Amino acid sequence: MQEAIILVGGKGTRLRPLTNHTPKPLLNVAGHSFIRHQVAKLMDAGVEHVVFATSYLASLFEEEFKVFSQDLAISYAVEDVPLGTGGAIRNAAHLLRGGSADAPVLVLNGDILSGVDLGAILARHEDREADVTLHLTRVPDPRAFGLVPTDESDRVLAFLEKPKTPEECVTDQINAGCYVFSRSVLDAIPADREISVEQETFPQLVSQGRRVFGHTTEDYWRDLGTPLAFVHGSADLVTGKATSPLVPRPVEALVHPTAVVDPTARVTGGSTIGPCAVIGPHVVVDRSIIGASVTVAEGARIHESVVDHDSSIGSESLLREVVVGCHSHVGAQNELPAQLRLSCGIRIPTQGVRVSGTAVACPTVH
Repeated sequence: MQEAIILVGGKGTRLRPLTNHTPKPLLNVAGHSFIRHQVAKLMDAGVEHVVFATSYLASLFEEEFKVFSQDLAISYAVEDVPLGTGGAIRNAAHLLRGGSADAPVLVLNGDILSGVDLGAILARHEDREADVTLHLTRVPDPRAFGLVPTDESDRVLAFLEKPKTPEECVTDQINAGCYVFSRSVLDAIPADREISVEQETFPQLVSQGRRVFGHTTEDYWRDLGTPLAFVHGSADLVTGKATSPLVPRPVEALVHPTAVVDPTARVTGGSTIGPCAVIGPHVVVDRSIIGASVTVAEGARIHESVVDHDSSIGSESLLREVVVGCHSHVGAQNELPAQLRLSCGIRIPTQGVRVSGTAVACPTVH
């Protein structure tokens, strides 16, 4: 039996307010919760059993898959206290069903959108008789990441902290958040305590001379941890720049069958329009995510933004790189600055926020 673990225990603080009530892997990406895209990818690779390593709002994962008719067994390993990446993997391991010490186990981070061929990385792991194989990707500027240099045979040499100077950038290869563990190595991770595979487990294995290899590819890769990356990842799936078994063909936009979009509106750039949303006349929605039961009034323009469920955007308002929490209202003729995040339930009156000036006179004060 091919098995996998998905790490989905984080609170997703960089994506608040979207994650105030929803774990990051359950947020809607290209018409489905992100974890469903990952599950579909695992099934395509022949995985028959997956363990979700959960913590934050753990019960919502079971609710998400309460009705799931696919040929895949799902188990849930809940952390009572934070255990770190290594502790979460070890905590999930007791629910794996394979018995062989050499059996490979796929491990995925729950917030990485990747085009890597999981079958290929499994095959390379077995061909090399590796203890651990890490998917590595190259980035133009590696200073924000830990570095993973390898030798000519792809054997991992070290795990380096984020470089502070150009001289410390000895490689552009970084950890891409997908691993294959041999079961015996996974079971050797200390149990019942917080541990980081990146800072403790992997460096120890390398120092011990264990067979730790990198699998470096040029495949699509994006960390969905920030609002803009989250929006771009969704749009890339819709337009076909990134792929998922759940998005059968590239399109300009995904509009739910129950949504209403005025014929004069333009929905472009890989945008998604959720169930029961209403998009009014002359509205522009570009590379954005519009949630369920959202109303967008005439002439509003929404670019690279997320409007969460049950919210409304007033006429002629402009949103660019903005996050609007659920049950919020943005009145007419607002112009919201980039990087603004509106908490759930916020109400902004007409012309309450504008980056540029307005010709409307100030009210008379008596």
